[in-house]
Formats: sequence, structure tokens, C-alpha cells
Amino acid sequence: MKIITAEFFTSAEKPSQYPQDDLPHIALVGKSNVGKSSLINALTNNKKLARVSSSPGKTRLVNFFLVNQNFYIVDLPGYGFAKVSKSEKEKWGTMIDQYFSTAKQLQLLIMLVDIRHDPTREDKQMAEWIRYYKIPVILALTKSDKLGKTRIKPRAAQIKKELGFSGDIMHIPCSSVTGYGLDEIQDSLDHYITLKQTDII
Repeated sequence: MKIITAEFFTSAEKPSQYPQDDLPHIALVGKSNVGKSSLINALTNNKKLARVSSSPGKTRLVNFFLVNQNFYIVDLPGYGFAKVSKSEKEKWGTMIDQYFSTAKQLQLLIMLVDIRHDPTREDKQMAEWIRYYKIPVILALTKSDKLGKTRIKPRAAQIKKELGFSGDIMHIPCSSVTGYGLDEIQDSLDHYITLKQTDII
């Protein structure tokens, strides 16, 4: 897939604020410091599209980015280490739950996990949530440039196993810094967007 245009479209706290059209959604979810914004910027070749912060937890709403005028990349609130109140974390959880249960245009979820670390309790809970809603998912193992080449494949497979994902779930080691794995992710986006467009036709 060649991404020609990408722009911020809107932020939403509740379903009534989501884009009211039938364009497909590709959503990203992961721990608050896992690199969602960096991956969005790398995939769209726009370093300023999604705000990258050194402080975890800056994504506090559901953010929609319109890509090529024919689909949305959706940045869901991060979870985990953000220094916010319990009530704020619960609010983020509610927003993610509402999105999963109401966004009929959701074609694919990309779950990001840092390949250097074992999945956290929150990561495992998110994996359970994904299985509950039966959402098509790709596991993106971020920051792979920080790991030795011989360790990448076995480490990625181990994380996938710890999260309880079945063998047919695609897992892609990647790096927003070097571009490693980004072509494979973009090809997957193309596949799921094509599926949605075929359904519409």
C-alpha cells in the first residue's frame, strides 16, 4: 500500500462523536509507552501526524486519522504505566470498550507490545478482550531494532504464546526507527481494507 495523504480527522470520547461514514477503521492499541504514535507516523511517513511524547499516557481520547481519503487509522488510549488517577484509567477502559462494541467499521486491530519485555497483566487482559469481541488482530512487536537479530523471531513467538494468541494470528516484529517490518504491516492494512471495500460493493 502506498499512503499518499494522512491527516488528523477528529478526537472522540463517545460513539456519537466517531466519524459518521462507512470508511473502514484500522485501530492501534497498546501500553502507553509502546510506541503507537511513532508507528502511526512511520506508516504514514509523516513525523508530525500523531503527537509523540516522552511522557506515557498522552492519548486520552480515541483519535481518528483519515488516510488516502478511504480509511481511518484509529489511535486508542494507551494503558499501563501512565501516571493518572484510577478514575481516569477506568474512563479510558470505558472508551476502548465502547469502541470495540460499537465501531462496526473496525476491520483490524493492531496490538502493540514491546518485544524487549514480557507482556504485562494489562497486555494479557487486552488480549482476552480482543478474543471476547472476536476482532481480527495482528500482533506488532515494536522496538525490534533494540534486540539482536537472532533473538527477534523466537522472542516474538514467545510473546505471542504468552498472550494466548492462536497460531494463525499474524505477529510482525517491527521498528519505527529503521522501518523494519513496516512493509509487512502496510500489506496487511491493504488486505483488510480491500475486504471491507469488497463488502460494500
